[in-house]
Amino acid sequence: MSNLMNTYMQLPVTFANGEGVWLWDEAGKRYLDALAGVAVCGLGHCHPKLVKAICKQAGTLIHTSNLYHIGRQEQLAGKLAVLSGMDNAFFCNSGAEANEAAIKLARLYGHGRNIDLPTIIVMEKSFHGRTMATLTASGNRKVQAGFEPLLTGFARVPYNDLEAVAQVGIHNKNVVAILVEPYQGEGGVNVPQASYLQGLRHLCDQNGWLLMLDEVQCGIGRSGKWFAFQHSGIVPDVITLAKGLGSGVAIGACLAKGMAADVFKPGNHASTFGGNPLACTAALTTLEVIEEDDLLRNSMELGDFMRSMFKAQLAGLPDVRQIRGQGLMIGIELSKPCGDLVKEALKRGLLINVTSDNVVRLLPPLVMQRNEAEQVVNILSAIVKEFLMV
Repeated sequence: MSNLMNTYMQLPVTFANGEGVWLWDEAGKRYLDALAGVAVCGLGHCHPKLVKAICKQAGTLIHTSNLYHIGRQEQLAGKLAVLSGMDNAFFCNSGAEANEAAIKLARLYGHGRNIDLPTIIVMEKSFHGRTMATLTASGNRKVQAGFEPLLTGFARVPYNDLEAVAQVGIHNKNVVAILVEPYQGEGGVNVPQASYLQGLRHLCDQNGWLLMLDEVQCGIGRSGKWFAFQHSGIVPDVITLAKGLGSGVAIGACLAKGMAADVFKPGNHASTFGGNPLACTAALTTLEVIEEDDLLRNSMELGDFMRSMFKAQLAGLPDVRQIRGQGLMIGIELSKPCGDLVKEALKRGLLINVTSDNVVRLLPPLVMQRNEAEQVVNILSAIVKEFLMV
């Protein structure tokens, strides 16, 4: 009997080691990883440059505390500022913590404008984390159920609906920010219209709101650019990051620009472990490898290739509603719940995920090559066809 709290419906497998896009279980069976630890392991498993950097840093210095200057942290903040166009960064340990920081920043910003009940506009089908503030912000009733009373200060609207956002602004003078995922991950790999972020930016500029983008899942190269917002030509006020930033070493970040960058003062927010030398070394090495190996291009081209292959292999199946995504963030929406596909894929040596009940979600490592992508498409297409024809 396990002494772990029963918080996960874990699959019947324990992995012993990994290399690149492959994992091996304790019995030696090999699995093709098309999930990357849920968008975390962008460099695949045990990338030699990352392993070397982590080992070297662990043998030098792991943790001191944010009571002191941390050189690697300052280097990482500078690198992210260059890549994103943001001004500064706060480091933490997870996506939920990064979003929690953004929510606190928005509320403090609102109070600074003499708004006593600052409100953040959030989206249906969104997912921002499992802390009390982030699960309240999430548009997923399953995540919230049983944890009432939820927090106040959030106004929810449909995703990809600019008019709904505008209407909230007209009727609620307490709005201070919008928190939105450029592409929704947990909500079903939902991709909005091309002008959506541009429209949100315009509304924020008109009203003095902060535009806060949750790029925890879609950032750090997954979309084919460093950040998903870069596909739209706009610049946000706040960006939250985690998952792929540390390639498996826990790190999150809340980046800010302009008026948002000056909101936090000493004592407003903190993190004991946030941005320690080990985590920042992992993040700096991750960014370095993505640049050196041209993984942004690979993410864009391989994602387009995989979606095209899926459309060809699953063509004519009426129960396949849509194949969508951006870069190596791929969703295959079916007409019925398809959670059983995860275990069937596992039997055939493929790691996938199902989200929003009926969307097969793929988040392959950015290092995946075309021959490996073909294997993913061929195995999964066969499984989907068998499932839909039962």
